[in-house]
Amino acid sequence: MAIEVPWQQLSQDALEGVISSVIEREGTDYGEVEVSFEQKKQQIYLQLKAGELLVVFDEQEETCNIMTKQAFKDAQLKQSQMSAEEEYFGR
Repeated sequence: MAIEVPWQQLSQDALEGVISSVIEREGTDYGEVEVSFEQKKQQIYLQLKAGELLVVFDEQEETCNIMTKQAFKDAQLKQSQMSAEEEYFGR
């Protein structure tokens, strides 16, 4: 199950580590305009500050990720539905 981690509660080093990890996993940018690593970090930071992105910890995988607020809500809803099905069908 994934839980939101308020980015403001992370140390600056931890937050930068999560952001850097997300950018590195994203891979090479093949868009029309090349965006530098630092620009990507700044964009993510601004989106976190605006509440558009969330830092999420996956308890099962023991990993941190950054996702949109809507993707997090969708994942939570899916998890709730799966839990309800497991309870109903006794899995």
